[in-house]
Amino acid sequence: MMRNRLTIGRMLTIGLLVVVSFGMIAPMAWMILVSLRSSPEQYTSLGQMIAAPTVAINYADAWTSDNFLGYFINSLLVASVVTAGNVVFCLWAGYAFARRRFAGKGLLFASILGVLAVPQQVIMIPLYRLVASFDWINTYAALIVPWLVTPFGIFLVRQYIESMPAELEDAARIDGAGEWYILTKIVAPLCRPVLTVLAIYTFLSNWNSFLFPFLFTNDEAHRTLPVGLAFYLGKQSIDWGHLMAGASIAAAPIIVLFVMFQRRIIEGLTAGALKE
Repeated sequence: MMRNRLTIGRMLTIGLLVVVSFGMIAPMAWMILVSLRSSPEQYTSLGQMIAAPTVAINYADAWTSDNFLGYFINSLLVASVVTAGNVVFCLWAGYAFARRRFAGKGLLFASILGVLAVPQQVIMIPLYRLVASFDWINTYAALIVPWLVTPFGIFLVRQYIESMPAELEDAARIDGAGEWYILTKIVAPLCRPVLTVLAIYTFLSNWNSFLFPFLFTNDEAHRTLPVGLAFYLGKQSIDWGHLMAGASIAAAPIIVLFVMFQRRIIEGLTAGALKE
């Protein structure tokens, strides 16, 4: 009887996972299918779409049309620099909150937690005025500097470091090691799993970011890929084949990143829960 219950429960779990997986994969499969069809709007059913000839010209057209390559390079530059900044600065700040004692530490960390609860739309106008006051509109500084350190990254790294035993750091101090040596040679290597998660999360967020790059850029030279695709939609009069090809190219780096580092992502998410 117990075995039958376990079997039924396992089957229900597998069925639920299949449904959820299909819901996540279906939009991506549809995007790729449409991108490989010439004039996909002419087909009235899924069967016709699948049976239609496969073409790759949409990808070549999307890559060479407008300033797509420039948008791609801008997104890659901004996401890479912001990711590197978050890994460095969130590690420093997280270590300070986890291990150091200083005046106002509790209040400052509480304010960081409070920022996590504030939607991005709330800071949209104040941040725009601040960026404009620095004369950063249509510059890479507006796309990079405000996001070099994030409250989520500080909180994530701080929680991870607090779950680590402090004996290694104390032993290093007894041997005469300074704080910089402890941070770079002891703490940072131990934080590699959580820093990997933070890096992938930050890169993904900035690669897909639309709102603030749209607000802070008015010229094609500094537009990122999501903003460029939004304008590309209007320029192409909703040419779904080319638009889906551009979206597929934009999604490719994220998919490759996840496939390459999926094990480290899972390790980083579970490591803190497994430490005593």
